[in-house]
Amino acid sequence: MTLHIRLQSQPWHLFSGNIVRAFLTASTGLDGKVAARRVMQAVFGNRTEFDFTNHCAGPNRQATPDGVLSRIEALSGAVVADAFNLPDLDQEIKWHSKYARQNGIHVSPTFMADGLVRSVLVSRDPVEQWEAALQ
Repeated sequence: MTLHIRLQSQPWHLFSGNIVRAFLTASTGLDGKVAARRVMQAVFGNRTEFDFTNHCAGPNRQATPDGVLSRIEALSGAVVADAFNLPDLDQEIKWHSKYARQNGIHVSPTFMADGLVRSVLVSRDPVEQWEAALQ
């Protein structure tokens, strides 16, 4: 099985665009896949540090994009702030958005197998359930 991760920025998650850019930024370095995985694990493992209460309030209202990047770096050990300004990074972000749009993807996670959206699969399902659904 080959797993491809496509990123879906969700505007109701107020830091989503910055965090998606940080994931992609991490992937541009020498240890790209490893660094990107560390950044994803840091964000997903500490999700409450990046969330807003009701998608609009709470302590993160005072945070800045640079503050979010500093938090990501501290949690992941990966340097993302330096490459965050890469001028062509927006093309990668646009590719992920276009890919999602053309496939009718509006939420995360959305699972695809063999190019088809599999709406019966969700992230909390055990891998064995994914395997059974894909056979």
